[in-house]
Amino acid sequence: MKELDIAEVARLSGIPASALRYYEEKGLIASVGRRGLRRLFDPDVLEHLSLISLGQAAGFSLEELAAMFGSDGRPRIDRGALAAKADALDRTIRHLAALRDGLRHAAACPEADHFACPTFRRLMKAAAGRRKQKGGR
Repeated sequence: MKELDIAEVARLSGIPASALRYYEEKGLIASVGRRGLRRLFDPDVLEHLSLISLGQAAGFSLEELAAMFGSDGRPRIDRGALAAKADALDRTIRHLAALRDGLRHAAACPEADHFACPTFRRLMKAAAGRRKQKGGR
């Protein structure tokens, strides 16, 4: 396949050209030349961009993602970092499930006053404890 100019990469990937230039500046992707003023990319840049999108969806920063590519541009994925991110996602899922369940309880709570409901009070206490753990007020 022929080299792709930045407009083609943007169209095929759905990523704006400005973001592609930023990714190149951060070392996430590399152009292979120019056609006039337009950067040219090897077609495999689309796979790199898919990997970057997947990593961002999982919560990795661009700096963390940049570290997952070798100097040759090939993926050098840290399996330990993946496992740690999966563990963090599990914690987030548990927290969000508890929050969802609490909201459902509050919406259907038979108590006229939510403050009279022991379950609602436990939810408030848990939320306050989580805020303290994160350094909130």
